[in-house]
Amino acid sequence: MSFYIRTDCRYYRGDLPCAPHKEHGYHCKDCPSYDRVGKRILVIKLGAIGDVIRTTPLVRRFREEYPDCYITWLTLTPAILPKKGIDEIVPFNLAGITWLQEASFDIAVNLDKEKEAGALLAGISAELKFGYILKNNVIQPANPMAFHKFNTGMFDDVSKANTLSYCEEIFNICGWKYKGEEYLFDDHSDKGFKWKIGNRGKKIVGLNTGCGGRWTTRLWPNGHWINMVKKLKQAGYFPVLLGGEAEHKNNQVLAKKSGAAYYGHFSLEQFINLVAQCDLVITQVTMAMHISIALKKKVVLMNNIFNKHEFDLFGRGSIVEPPDGCECFYKGSCVRGASCMKDLRPDDVLKEVRKHLPVR
Repeated sequence: MSFYIRTDCRYYRGDLPCAPHKEHGYHCKDCPSYDRVGKRILVIKLGAIGDVIRTTPLVRRFREEYPDCYITWLTLTPAILPKKGIDEIVPFNLAGITWLQEASFDIAVNLDKEKEAGALLAGISAELKFGYILKNNVIQPANPMAFHKFNTGMFDDVSKANTLSYCEEIFNICGWKYKGEEYLFDDHSDKGFKWKIGNRGKKIVGLNTGCGGRWTTRLWPNGHWINMVKKLKQAGYFPVLLGGEAEHKNNQVLAKKSGAAYYGHFSLEQFINLVAQCDLVITQVTMAMHISIALKKKVVLMNNIFNKHEFDLFGRGSIVEPPDGCECFYKGSCVRGASCMKDLRPDDVLKEVRKHLPVR
């Protein structure tokens, strides 16, 4: 007995029965759910998590340009990507790499400058390649449009002079003009997470107190966080401390000294859902910043060592910086001996909170 199969169908698996067959018993020959795949597109964006999140607007444009496309995404953090809009999410492991080395695509985009990502782009079969590729044992632009972002990452003076956002730069790499496409994201509200936030109807302001271990010059002093909490409470807001395992002990101290609510640290999905409960988030440039933007929250972003033009808050917030500027561009230690973040006062941050989230 022979069977007719349509390997170009969006639902075709090969190793398992497809969803239309499992649900309705359809066979390929007369399947009413047959959906022919057009362009096959690969996105390589491994990490960090925040960069993966802010690369998702490309998916929206690919869908617009190629409505019948099939999008595969290779990443170190599959859990951060939404299932809706991305057909196949491949983890960066031996199994994923083995498959990709034998797969073929119409378009392949690599937006990571790590050698392993560039090597993958070099070895993958694709008609068009955008981004960064390994050539002569080093990372280089794979196409002419990739030179701008490549240079902003290579030379500090070029990076400081840049006025394009991250999204503008990655859209340019693919030969497009950015039109304000927002992030694709999942708030995980379907997971059934329960929060007992005793805000009594007050606006919830999330305070993301950490910033990772690489660029600690971004940290706001504990004394400022404590004062910020007290000022928020006096102004009628309900402050909630946010953070992961690295911030847990310090957040416990801050909660005790300030009276802010703190619910602990959680899995990535549950943390995302906690941020989704907030009306506004005060944060440094971190994963939580990108999560807040993706969830379309109002954001007050405290920035010092990065080019502010890199970040797009989509009209839902403000970027505040130390009044005398910062000399530590992309540095993990302060050239002045004490971080300029101490000069960014809680009153200045509160002013922006009031502007974007007024209370009666």
